[in-house]
Amino acid sequence: MLPFLDRKFGNPSSIHAPGREARAAIDDARERLATLLGAKPHEVIFTSGGTEANNLTCLGLARGRAARGKHLISAKTEHHAVFNAIEHLEKREGFEVTWLDVSPGGLLDLNQLANTIRHDTTLVSIMQANNETGVIQAMGEISEICRVCGVLLHSDMVQSFGKIRTILSLTDAASFAAHKFYGPKGAGFLFLRSGISIEPIQFGGAHENQRRAGTENVAAITGMAAAAEFVERDREQEQARQGELRDQLWHEISKQIESSVQNGDAHHRLANTLNVSLPALDSETMLMALDLEGICASSGSACMVGSVVASHVLLAMGLPLPLARSAVRFSLGKYTTKEEISATAGIVSEIVQRTNAKRGEKTVAI
Repeated sequence: MLPFLDRKFGNPSSIHAPGREARAAIDDARERLATLLGAKPHEVIFTSGGTEANNLTCLGLARGRAARGKHLISAKTEHHAVFNAIEHLEKREGFEVTWLDVSPGGLLDLNQLANTIRHDTTLVSIMQANNETGVIQAMGEISEICRVCGVLLHSDMVQSFGKIRTILSLTDAASFAAHKFYGPKGAGFLFLRSGISIEPIQFGGAHENQRRAGTENVAAITGMAAAAEFVERDREQEQARQGELRDQLWHEISKQIESSVQNGDAHHRLANTLNVSLPALDSETMLMALDLEGICASSGSACMVGSVVASHVLLAMGLPLPLARSAVRFSLGKYTTKEEISATAGIVSEIVQRTNAKRGEKTVAI
């Protein structure tokens, strides 16, 4: 990325030498990503990230096929970049949406999907792996159902790329984000199968074959291609290692905190993701306590107007509200060590014990 952040400032749409140099870098990145994914270069559309890629797909494909039908299908556990885009079409543009249920483990009911597709269904959007629980959907079976019914299938693959094998032949469109595989933030791309038209959602130029207007972020795009190659190089070995660390973390937490609950199907899940409910305290309190100890974790909840809102994913899985509000997500990576896992489990246990002790003191005082 450094040359394009330091010396090579050419606009890739310009015809002068610096512009041609920038265009060559983008073309090279596009070809490298296409080769890595088994796609054609023109099937790769660069975006500002996964959110834009998801929005472009859901809005662009649905609007472009509205004359054929206005029925869409998605899951209640989708990332908000898909969920909110489709919800917008439902509430503001007259589309009808079927929101699929999931099992307590987070898996779709394939029979419900098959029975929900209608003659006016134009798009199904199902994420390959959930960003909160890591639960992996049966994309092969989902793809077959859509193919038989002649319905386009989009998959949000932002969370799964670089962690499990990416099979683009199962989809008609798929979204990706660089920062999920060690690339720069603010870069992503959309795979759109050759021959499928899409309505743009922003205007101002003929960039990306008239499908996404806006000057390309040359430095971020080159970094994204390099990062994709980097993460795919040892993907299988690395995921096996991370899976062992994830299981170690859960084993140590569950051994020390009997009330802890693991969320998400244990057999169909990304190796790097552990979602745990710790009923002793709410997730925001736990995250702040972990942060003070130098541990970076996350959750599916958000603080809105001062009140904690439980994860829509966990609620869709049927978790009771107290468990959903106490969920914490631990994400592992290429540089996570066994020592860090043991230290994290110990600190989580200490925080819970400290909280319980304080509650006991308050009870005695009362």
